[in-house]
Amino acid sequence: MQPFNQTIAALSTPPGKGGVALIRLSGEDAIAIAERVFRAKSGTPVSHLPARYAAYGDIFLDGAPIDDVLLTVFRAPASYTGEDTVEIASHGGMLITEAILTALYTEGATPAAKGEFTRRAYAAGKLSLSEAEAIGELLDAKSMAQVKLFQRDSRTKLSQTLQELYEDVSALLSSLCARLDYPDEDLGELSTEDIAARIETAKEKCRRLLSTYKTGHAIAEGIPTVLLGKPNTGKSSLYNLLCGKDAAIVTSLAGTTRDVLETTVPLGRVLLRLADTAGVRETDNPVEQIGVARAKETAKEAALVFALFDASQPADEEDAELLAFLDTLTGEKIALLNKSDLAQAFDANLLVGHVSECLPFSVKDGDLAALTALVDRTFTDGDIRLGEDAVLFSARSHAALLLGYERLSAALDALCVGFAMDAALTELEGALAAFAETDGISVGEDVVSGIFSKFCVGK
Repeated sequence: MQPFNQTIAALSTPPGKGGVALIRLSGEDAIAIAERVFRAKSGTPVSHLPARYAAYGDIFLDGAPIDDVLLTVFRAPASYTGEDTVEIASHGGMLITEAILTALYTEGATPAAKGEFTRRAYAAGKLSLSEAEAIGELLDAKSMAQVKLFQRDSRTKLSQTLQELYEDVSALLSSLCARLDYPDEDLGELSTEDIAARIETAKEKCRRLLSTYKTGHAIAEGIPTVLLGKPNTGKSSLYNLLCGKDAAIVTSLAGTTRDVLETTVPLGRVLLRLADTAGVRETDNPVEQIGVARAKETAKEAALVFALFDASQPADEEDAELLAFLDTLTGEKIALLNKSDLAQAFDANLLVGHVSECLPFSVKDGDLAALTALVDRTFTDGDIRLGEDAVLFSARSHAALLLGYERLSAALDALCVGFAMDAALTELEGALAAFAETDGISVGEDVVSGIFSKFCVGK
């Protein structure tokens, strides 16, 4: 882990006009720098202020006061970063905050990089890598389900579960190595059955956590979703309904949508990475042809397809062509029989075998309850309690955990077929290395840098 020798400062609230702005200063010289630019109304120097006490006073630049502020000191190690930290609550405004930062930089502070405060907290052991990842995701939360997934109790539970898994395998490995290295010592007896049972217990704990990834991924990263159908089946109207605004042009003219429109919207607990596409049909219009081709390419990459059909009209050749195309897709396919508020003419039996679910629907009514419930059931586990249970959400952690599970399985297989204990030990060492990566116990600098590069400046 790189050393942090400089004292950093940054604005921790969004720039611009506001009632209050928060500026954060952290590092070994934080208190000294703050003391050179701040004078408390009480006359108490910053170095003598009690921890977590908000002192009222003025900030000075070039000997002149620029704003009256509240200044709070957090002394190491009892601070967010584990270092001496000072927080300055000033009036909001671009010029005011820039002037305060200039005063801090003039006295020796350095502008903070993206996520550097949280990275210092991670380096100081204040939080694990999975907790840091969750905090970064929380800053960009787009749904209340994400807020619950990334809030403190949830991220702490995940970190504890990963740590327990690492410690279980580490303890088993240490015990086996001691017995192999010191066979004459009275270190107790571990039978092959005992070892296998402990590996099986670790595997089960790992399996349970892996099983939460589908839910965590759907909530955190979202599901690539495409709206597909022939022209005038209501794709753009549904897109607008899901977005909660008129994001797509809707007319009665076939072929209005020519390009792929994309956005991210929450639907229940799931986040949809939503794409509205051109109506799929044969056409002589070269521009529309490009739109149809893009629609099909987008659908091939989607994990979820909403296939819209006009329930008020009998199925025609274009519907048959759409069903044939659906058969080539690997994503989850849900048929929506739109305009179900009108007299029904579409034979829903034609959809059997082409889609996994069929749902009567009316964009005009605007009721998304049934669709929301169906998507939630498809992509999330209803037994998972967001905000309470350990839920795996990071693709990086999932890949490492899956590798650890496979190495545990290999260790168990080695025992069962009677290989030398060294073979099982090698696999257990591989499992331990994989688990060490999940929560940053042992992880490359490039991985850490990549995670914190997604943070904003000031966090």
